[in-house]
Amino acid sequence: MTPSSADYDYIRRLVQDHSAIMLEAGKEYLLGLRLQGLMTRHGCADISALVQKLRSDRSGALSREVVEAMTNNETSFFRDLHPFETLRKVIVPELIRRRAAERTLDIWCGASSSGQEIYSVALTLREHFPELVNWRLNIVSTDLSREMVQRGRDGRYSQIEVNRGLPAMLLVKYFERSGMDYYVKPDIRRMVDFRELNLNGPWNGVPSRLDIVFMRNVLIYFEDAVKRRILAKVHDLLRPDGYLFLGGSETTLNLEDRLEQVQLERTRCFRRRH
Repeated sequence: MTPSSADYDYIRRLVQDHSAIMLEAGKEYLLGLRLQGLMTRHGCADISALVQKLRSDRSGALSREVVEAMTNNETSFFRDLHPFETLRKVIVPELIRRRAAERTLDIWCGASSSGQEIYSVALTLREHFPELVNWRLNIVSTDLSREMVQRGRDGRYSQIEVNRGLPAMLLVKYFERSGMDYYVKPDIRRMVDFRELNLNGPWNGVPSRLDIVFMRNVLIYFEDAVKRRILAKVHDLLRPDGYLFLGGSETTLNLEDRLEQVQLERTRCFRRRH
C-alpha cells in the first residue's frame, strides 16, 4: 500500500503542522504500517481515500487520530537501564540532601508514550527511597497522544510489555494480574499525573521548577528550530541543580548553549551551565 507522493506530502504536512514531527522523505511505508487500523475503522480502502476524508474533516477529529497514529510510541520499562541506575545511585540521594528542608521533588517526563518510563521512575523512588513517602512528589507525565495518556492512567500492560525490562521482583510487588494483563497497583498509579501535551505548544500543567526531566528519544523527530525552542523552555524550568535526560543520540550541542553535558556513572545527562 504505497501512497502517491501527493498523498504522502499531505499527511507529512498535516503531522508537522499539528505536532512539529518531521516525517522524512522515503518513509512512505510507515503510512501503511501505522494507519491501517485507523483506515479500517473509517472504511478507507487506501491512503488516497483517507486523504479525501481528511480534506473534508472540518471537526479536526480525524486529523488528530492520524497525527496520533503517526507518532512513535516505542517504549519499555527501565529502557537502557543506566539512567535509572544513575537516578538510584547518584541523583536522587543528592537531591534528597539538597531538598531536605523543603521535602519536595518535581519530576516531568515529556513524550512518555504509554507510561512505562515514568512508572520506572516511580518504582525506583518507591523501592529504594522509603523516606520519600512523606515528601511531596510532583510527578507529571505528558504525551501528545490521548490514547497513550489514557493507557498510562490505566496502568495496564500486556505480558509482552512487562517482560520487556521489568524485573520479576517488581512485577510481583507492584502489579496485579487481571486476565491476560497486568495493572500497576493503585498506590503507584496515584504517584503520577498523566496529561495531554504537545511539546510544540503551551506547556500547561508542567511544574514551574523541575528537579528531573526525562525527554528521551523525542527531539530526533523535530527540526532544529523546534529543538531549540523546546530546550530553551526546559532550561528555564530546570532548577540550577536539576538534571535533564535525553536519548543516547540526542544532544544540546549547537542547540542550547546554556545546558551542559555531564557524565554520571555510565549515564550522559545535562544541567544548566553555571
